[in-house]
Amino acid sequence: MATPDFVLELREKIGHVPLWLTGVTAVVLRGPDILLVRRVDTGEWTPVTGIIDPGEEPADAAVREVREEADVVALAERLVWVHVLDEIVYANGDQARYLDLVFVCRWLSGTPAPADGENTAARWWPLTDLPPMPEAYAERIRLAVGPDGPARFEQQVPVGMPDN
Repeated sequence: MATPDFVLELREKIGHVPLWLTGVTAVVLRGPDILLVRRVDTGEWTPVTGIIDPGEEPADAAVREVREEADVVALAERLVWVHVLDEIVYANGDQARYLDLVFVCRWLSGTPAPADGENTAARWWPLTDLPPMPEAYAERIRLAVGPDGPARFEQQVPVGMPDN
């Protein structure tokens, strides 16, 4: 996967130590269909994901990533999930942990195509007939197509707090 320049510059200074990054997942819907990309690194079908650039608004990052990775123009409409991913150790030894912000987005224009080398394919899939994918991505899709409501977030109950 393409690594943003700001991450490469940080890595020159800090090496492989764990790095806290903020990312987005863009679940792009077009009627009964969802945009999925096939990742170069794993071969898995997933929604579009990416890293937020310094100072970039998260919704803008979701829209940018969709355009860069799948050549599709979309509009971020709703934040559906805020959660922390498990630590990742990349093949080169770099360690990272991501705060992932999941947005449901609406397709505006464009025909999906792998646009930046991070994916080998991009296409629409019927929500009723999705390809196999890791459960973590399937959960993001379920939340995005579920009923409107406040964004889901994870929280541990503080020690000593009574159960309600």
